[in-house]
Order: sequence, then C-alpha cells, then structure tokens
Amino acid sequence: MFRMIVADIAANSWFYWLSNLWNGIISWNFLQFVVAFLTIFGFILTSATILVLAERKILAWMQDRYGPLHTGPWGLLQSVADVGKLLLKEDVHVGGADKAMLIFAPAVFMAPVIASFAIMPFSPYIQLPGSALAVGLVFYVAMSSIDVIGVIMAGWGSNNKYSLIGGLRSAAQMISYELPLVLAFVSVIMLTSVLAGRPGFPGQDGIGTLAPYEIQIFQNSAWNHTGIGILDFLFQGFTPWSWFVLFQPLMLLIYYICGLAETNRAPFDLPEAESELVAGYMTEYSGMRWAMFFLGEYGNMTIVSAVASYLFLGGFAGPGVAFLTAQHSLLWGFVGNMLALLYFIIKIYALCAVFIWIRATLVRLRADQLMQFAWLVLMPVTLVNILVTGILYFATSALPTWVFLVVLACVNWAGVFGFVWLVRRVTLSTTRHAQAPAIRAQLRAKPAVPAIALRDGVPSRVALPAGTAASQE
Repeated sequence: MFRMIVADIAANSWFYWLSNLWNGIISWNFLQFVVAFLTIFGFILTSATILVLAERKILAWMQDRYGPLHTGPWGLLQSVADVGKLLLKEDVHVGGADKAMLIFAPAVFMAPVIASFAIMPFSPYIQLPGSALAVGLVFYVAMSSIDVIGVIMAGWGSNNKYSLIGGLRSAAQMISYELPLVLAFVSVIMLTSVLAGRPGFPGQDGIGTLAPYEIQIFQNSAWNHTGIGILDFLFQGFTPWSWFVLFQPLMLLIYYICGLAETNRAPFDLPEAESELVAGYMTEYSGMRWAMFFLGEYGNMTIVSAVASYLFLGGFAGPGVAFLTAQHSLLWGFVGNMLALLYFIIKIYALCAVFIWIRATLVRLRADQLMQFAWLVLMPVTLVNILVTGILYFATSALPTWVFLVVLACVNWAGVFGFVWLVRRVTLSTTRHAQAPAIRAQLRAKPAVPAIALRDGVPSRVALPAGTAASQE
C-alpha cells in the first residue's frame, strides 16, 4: 500500500512538472524571451559586419578614396567575403604560449559584450528579463570591467613581448577611464532623483533609478494627453525637449570620450598600436579567434552607443511608438515595436558613425597624454559637475523644478565650451613640452644649410649664420 502511494505521488509530480514545463514553453513570456534573444544576438553578430563596411566606406569618403568597390554591388559584399575568409583561415598557435589562456582569451573578451545587452530593451516588447534589473548600470559597469581580463590573458598567454605590452597598456587604460565613466552616470542618476515622484514622472519622491529602461521613461514623460490625434501620435512617450542631453551635455561628452578609451578606439588605440606593437595583444592570433577580438571591439562600440542613447537620447522612444503600442492591438503593437527598433538602431549607428569620424580626424595620443587626460582632466571635471549639480539643486529647491533644469542646462552648456577650451590648452601645453628638447637641440646646432624648424607643428625658416654659402646667395 505504501509503495502504491509513493508511486502515485511520483507519477503526479512528474505530470505536474511536465505540465508546468509545457505551459512555460508555449507561454507568451517564453516567446518574448526567444524573440528578444534572437534579435539581440543577431544584432551583435551582424553589427560588426555592417560597421566594418561602414567604417571602410566612411574613411574612404573622408580621404577622397573609393573604398571597397569590386566585391558585390558597390562593394557591399566585401565584409561578407572577409567573414568567409576568416572562417576558412587556419587557427595557428605560437610555440611556447600558454595554450589555455591563448584559446580562452577571445571568449572572455567577447562574453561581457553579449551579457551587457541583457539590460538594453530594443523595444517595449523586445527585451530580456534582465531589462528590468534595478541596478542595470552597475551590471553594465561590472561587465565592461571584465573585458580587461580577456585582453591581459591574450597578452600574457601569447608569449610575445609586443602582446604583453599591449595587454598591460590596455589594463592601465581601461581601469583609468572606468572611473570618470562611472562618475558621468552619477549626474544622470541625480536628475532622476530630482524628477522622481513629480507630476507626470514615475517613481517615489527623491528616489532615482539605475535601470536604463526607467531612465528612458524619465526622459519621455513630459507630455500630457491632449485629445488632438496628430499631436498625441507624435509626442506621446516621445518628448525630446526633456532628454538629459539638454541638461547634462558635458557628461555625454565625457562618457563618450571614456567609451572611446574603453573600446580601444582612436585616438586611444595604444594597446594595439600597429606602428609600435605590430598588433598589440592580437599579434599572435589568426582566423576566427582574431575575428572574435574585432567582433568584441565593434560590439563594445554598439553597447557604448546604446547606453548613451538610453541615458541621454531617450532610448528607443520616437514618434508613434507609445501611441501605437497603447492601442492593445496585435497589428499596431507590432508596428509600434518595429518603429521602436528602427529608432533605437538609428541612434546606435549614428553614434557609431562618430567613432569612425574621430578615427579619421585625430591622431593617436602618447601614453603620458592618455593617462594625464584621464586623471588630471576628466576626473576633476566629473567631480566638479556632480558638486555643481548638487549646489544648484539646493539653491533652487524652493523654486519650481523647471527653474533648476534651466539653470543646470545653462551652466552645463557653458561647461562644454569651457571643457573644449581646457582640452585645447592642455593639448598645446603637452605638445610644447614634448617638442622642447628637440627645438633646443636644433637651436644649438647652428646649421650651415637652410632648415625648417617645427614649433607647435608650424614650420618656420631658421636664420643662417652670416658668411655661409647659402646666406651669400
């Protein structure tokens, strides 16, 4: 009798377990997870191919060249051919290397990029469960800090001095620029704390948020329903006049600069400086393992641009998204989500285009300039901005909130121009300091033939001593 009872309980347990599993598989939540996962994973894999082609085309346009031209119409299949070539290339391992670290380094570098997108909804429907993570920005910072481990593994495991130097450079660079990047987030969180609980804004009074999705809601909640169809369609859930870029433009600029350094992009590409280190920490890699580092680099570009979009540019918000998804219709909900996906991708690729533009414009920094810029310029500026934001809030606490926002915007935009002036002065000072020994040596040499001296990059003719052949002519 006892055995029959136990068998009956076991059978019912298996039945309930299988029933719950089946109900979970065919549920809407599971379908949402599958759609979001496939969309995000496909976006990461295809973005690298698209951005490589875009970079080659944009750089060619800026340098008055054609760029890729022959593979496919207008050269559009060049990146596809490159992927095929990398898939077929032999995976060569250098002798004397630490095989385990050499093999797993690309995966360690790539995994945090994929994990970081867990907090990034692509639309009201296309989002993973992690999108609602209350400490989403902390999760993103933690994931971005793991990249440096993969770079150090690649440098150390390659048994190559160039690779090791590249890995050590990357560690110092990423750790240094991580601090002002996090401090740039603080000002945004302070804004959400000020707006929380106010009429039209979510949250409790004085309690901000670290979730990118909720930060986007704070930037697009300033519209009240009017009953005028076209206006509600355009501006419901889309209020660009309240985006945080208008109130904290300096923090967007500093975050973007730190993002350049975190992704090892020009002018902060010292870890893989081809003129000094062959290819830095990627010197001993080939085939798909080499391609995974590039996939991670372009993936980091997209995640930096996605975070900037959420914190400062309203996320996936755009005309018609909130209005259509609020109709409770399958068709209009689908259209609204596709519009949100389109707006979000446009913002990401627009910010990625700035990455490419900067690469074509600025030269690589020296190592001393790179570290000084992080510790002596970016860190003090971000700390001062946090202090000024707090002082302005307490000074205007008795006035309406819009007064604080207007004053903060004026002060911050003035700070942008001051920051540009400061960077120009610092760059000029460091350049003169670096050129001083060469200029002094040239002045002491007293050349007997005409020469061109350089001071701050401006050529000037050197006066010749009297009595030389050139002066007599």
